[in-house]
Amino acid sequence: MLVLVAPGQGAQAPGFLNPWLELPGVADRLAGLSSTAGLDLAHFGTKAEAEEIRDTAVAQPLLVAAGLLAAEQLFGDPAAARSALGAVAGHSVGEITAAAVGGVLSAEAAMSFVRTRSTAMAQAAAVAETGMSAVLGGDPDVVVAHLENLGLTPANINGAGQIVAAGTMKQLAELTSDKPEKARVIPLKVAGAFHTHHMTPAMAVLDELAQTLAVSDPALPYVSNTDGTVVASGAEIVSRLVSQVSNPVRWDLCMETFKELGVTAIIELVPGGTLVGLAKRALPGVATLALKTPDDLEAARAIVAEHGTQE
Repeated sequence: MLVLVAPGQGAQAPGFLNPWLELPGVADRLAGLSSTAGLDLAHFGTKAEAEEIRDTAVAQPLLVAAGLLAAEQLFGDPAAARSALGAVAGHSVGEITAAAVGGVLSAEAAMSFVRTRSTAMAQAAAVAETGMSAVLGGDPDVVVAHLENLGLTPANINGAGQIVAAGTMKQLAELTSDKPEKARVIPLKVAGAFHTHHMTPAMAVLDELAQTLAVSDPALPYVSNTDGTVVASGAEIVSRLVSQVSNPVRWDLCMETFKELGVTAIIELVPGGTLVGLAKRALPGVATLALKTPDDLEAARAIVAEHGTQE
C-alpha cells in the first residue's frame, strides 16, 4: 500500500524548482498557480536567496505549488493519483497539498487557502519574536515535560526521536542552555512559533475564508495531523486545516496510522527528504523515496507500479 506525503515549511531550498521548470508545461502551470497566489513563484523557486524564501508568506505557497507540480508530473492526472494511492498526508502546510491531491480542494482553492494562511501566520509571527527548535533524542515524555516547564510548546511531535519546540526566542535560548537529558537541540530556520497559541489570530482569518471554499469529501484515505486519524469528511478536513495553525502536529500518530493501514511504500513530494527520513527510522521495512528532482520520477513510478493500488 502506497502513501503519498507532502513536507512542511523548512523543506525549501534556494533554486529547488530549477530542474522542474525544464519539463514541458511546468512553467505555464506554475504561472497559473502564481497568479492565484499573487506571487512570482518561479522567481522564488529558482532565483531567490535562502532568506527570501524563509519568509512564511513566501515559503508556504511555494511548497504547496511545488508539491502539486510534482504530483502532476508523477501521476499525470488527479484520477490516476487517487486510484494508485492507499492514503495521503502532509506535515503542517503539506496538509494543504495533501488535501488537493486527495480531491478535497482544487489546486486553485489550495493556493488561495495557503496564501491566506501564510500571510495571516506571518502577521501573527510579527507580534513577538518567536521561533522553533528541534529536540533530538531523549525520552519523549521527559522531553515534553521539560519543554512545558520552560513555557515552550511541543509543536511537532514527529516520532523517531524528534520533537520540535516552539515559543519565544528567550524561551528557546533557555532550552539551548538547559537541554533535556540525553537530547540535542537544533534551532530551525522558521520565522515564528507555528502550531502554538502565538498563531491563534490566524485562525479567524482562515475560518472566514474556509466558508467560501468549494469542498469535497476525499477520494482516498486522508490522515490528519491533528490526531493521526483517517478523516472522511471534506468539511472536517478543512476545519482541521484552520485549527491546525495553532495546534501541535502529531506526525508520530500519522505514521502509526500508516502502519495500521498496511503501508509498504512512502513517496515524499518535492522538496522531499525530511518525512522519508522519519519513516526510515519509525517504519523499518517500508520502501521510501524522496522526490527531489525530475531525475527521481522514474524510480518513483516504479514504486507506484509495485506498491500502488491496481484497478
